[in-house]
Amino acid sequence: MTPVPRDLYVLEHEPYDEHAPIVLLVHGAMDRSAAFGRVVQRLANLHVIVYDRRGYARSARAQPAASTLADHAADLLAILDERPAAVVGHSYGGATAMLAARLRPDLVRSLGVYESPVPWMAWWPTESAESAGAELLARTDDPAAAAELFVSRQLGQAAWDDLPEPTRAERRAEGSALLADLRSLRDAGSPFDPAELAVPMIVGRGSVSASYQRDAAARLAEAAHADLVEIDGAGHGAHTTHPQEFADFVRRAVELRA
Repeated sequence: MTPVPRDLYVLEHEPYDEHAPIVLLVHGAMDRSAAFGRVVQRLANLHVIVYDRRGYARSARAQPAASTLADHAADLLAILDERPAAVVGHSYGGATAMLAARLRPDLVRSLGVYESPVPWMAWWPTESAESAGAELLARTDDPAAAAELFVSRQLGQAAWDDLPEPTRAERRAEGSALLADLRSLRDAGSPFDPAELAVPMIVGRGSVSASYQRDAAARLAEAAHADLVEIDGAGHGAHTTHPQEFADFVRRAVELRA
């Protein structure tokens, strides 16, 4: 087992019941474990593990830098440390979770993936975040500008402008990690086929997400023979805007372990 990288931030929320099921939450690109805070509050009877992926937030200095989807899957499995768990991933975090499940189905016992990219599949919508990501990848000489463009599009320019300058500086500093995430999806080849995953899975999407995200989630659920769960009124950032509904999604993934 590969050891957990030095300086990787990991936080475990352990309930009184030492036999409580373990669930690991994995964040997406330009995100962080803190975004799951209000979700974690609603999962008090579960053993919940969160972490900042290499290159982001409190794992910004984790070495070596992660450059591939396989790097992030290895970190996930190292954190589990041979403890079987359900794994729930948001966006890029879902792709990480699915690869980890292909590698170690004995550890990753069930999956929940919310609007997660699998752009190597033939059915993947061409109007996708990864297609739009070509513009960001063109900014490899200025990762800070790529990060600012990504976040300002997610939040809206006015919301970006309203962020405190230290927060904006932190996001800009994550530009290299963002570009590595995008490159890893573009260059991944075919790391796994959702139809061949050997663990039960549910797929989530938001009712007001972009059409390509909704379509991709439906196609992923069909390919993986998984139930499709829609969070009413939510977009791509459901874990922050609809924490109760996302916590319910996590619980459904945990229940699949049985």
